[in-house]
Amino acid sequence: MGRDVALSACDFCQIFDRLPGNAAAYRGRRPILGMMLILLAFELPAFLFGLLMGSFLDVCISRLPEHKSVVKPRSHCPRCLAPIRWYDNVPLVSWVLLAAKCRNCKAAIPWRYPAVELATGLWFAFVAWLLALRLDVGLVRRYHSYPGQETAVWLGAAAILILGFLLIGLLVMDWQTHTLPDAFTLTGIAIGFFIVCVQAIFLPSGAYDIHLNPQNQMRLSSPGSFASQGDVFLTGPEHLVFGRLLAICAAAAIPWLIRALYKAMRRREGLGLGDVKLMAMIAAFLGFAPAMLAFFVGVMLAAVYGIMLLAGRRATNSSQIPLGTFLCIGGLVAALFAEPMIAWYRGFF
Repeated sequence: MGRDVALSACDFCQIFDRLPGNAAAYRGRRPILGMMLILLAFELPAFLFGLLMGSFLDVCISRLPEHKSVVKPRSHCPRCLAPIRWYDNVPLVSWVLLAAKCRNCKAAIPWRYPAVELATGLWFAFVAWLLALRLDVGLVRRYHSYPGQETAVWLGAAAILILGFLLIGLLVMDWQTHTLPDAFTLTGIAIGFFIVCVQAIFLPSGAYDIHLNPQNQMRLSSPGSFASQGDVFLTGPEHLVFGRLLAICAAAAIPWLIRALYKAMRRREGLGLGDVKLMAMIAAFLGFAPAMLAFFVGVMLAAVYGIMLLAGRRATNSSQIPLGTFLCIGGLVAALFAEPMIAWYRGFF
């Protein structure tokens, strides 16, 4: 499958570590106040936009598990069905001003609504912060290593934003309803793979090609490396696109096999197909290795949660836990920290 790191969402910012030394000196001479203003210019709009997306995500969380439209009818109180006025629908602010109660019937508004809005806003702001640090506003244009690099980095940032949006929504939906709607998982697979296909367009000529050398050994080239001997086995775009397709299938196959084995041994369902599609979605955005990291983190967290339930006698051996919720947490971790975590793990071998 190869080391699937070429312009992937989880490590898009790593590409700027290859900038020349004079670029680092340029960054070092920038005044601290100016850098703070640049970061704020990225983070604040991203946070506000994230709040708006979080408000829409709340609608998706409420309606998609029940197979309802997220467009019609307009937002309303689930108890009295009164339409929510625009000034009562301002993310975070309205919940505080209304004292977490419906203006008409005084029914309690769950804390989940502002929590999702805040989580989405913070996710968008954090990704914008990472992007601002790496882009350094105009630095890429001055010290670019190949045409299209800046576009590729923006695509990677967009992929992380979309993945975070989907994972936060699926996290809450699985926790509340034990369902992972296809509207998020299958759509996410399509979006993630589409972004990879677009990223492949901006790969420089010869980058990430797979060659067959005279000893019939496969070698992965990289930007700036010497030209390898032998014929090209896969071009860079082919390697990126086909490798991601294989990653999606492999990431989905692992939980599917576990599901099949559990059903064969226990004569009952263990994992749901939603978890299989969720793993495929994470792999579509991040690649195979980060998806496996997300799977490992999610399973470990689910095991700890299950042990706590058993210890507190709040569950039995046959009780179900929302594994998808923990896989989503693993996906969020992998989206931001897969590269250093995987590098640390490989250091043991």
